[in-house]
Amino acid sequence: MALQWTTKLFSDLTLLELYALLQLRNEVFVAEQACPYQDIDGCDQQSLHLLGQTEAGELAAYARLLPAGVSYPQVSLGRVVTSPRYRAHKLGRPLLTEAIRQCEAQLGAGPIQIGAQQYLRGFYERFGFVAEGENYLEDGIPHVHMMRAQQ
Repeated sequence: MALQWTTKLFSDLTLLELYALLQLRNEVFVAEQACPYQDIDGCDQQSLHLLGQTEAGELAAYARLLPAGVSYPQVSLGRVVTSPRYRAHKLGRPLLTEAIRQCEAQLGAGPIQIGAQQYLRGFYERFGFVAEGENYLEDGIPHVHMMRAQQ
């Protein structure tokens, strides 16, 4: 399944795009993972938003690209998510590939930080991310800090 990738500033998102990305994040990170947490954290306005949309315009994949200094001293990725309706299409790989490409193109070459859910550690390692430090709990879910060195 080929997706149309678009990267936008918060101020350039349409109301429908904003609604769709917040709905997807809520569907997966709050409802599916049974994890009530504050998704609206004040970082969206400073971030780039990577939207992976189907030909019909449905949001199938999403990631938030955070400039250095917003969440971590380095550029970082967050809210990396694929829609449950499209998981059979294995969109995680193309999503992360495009997210890394956009980070490097729009936020500068350098390391990329991520706070990964522990069960996805192996997935991120395939893209050059290396675990740093001990596992930690974030909103009751085991996480690990990971860094991808400049390639």
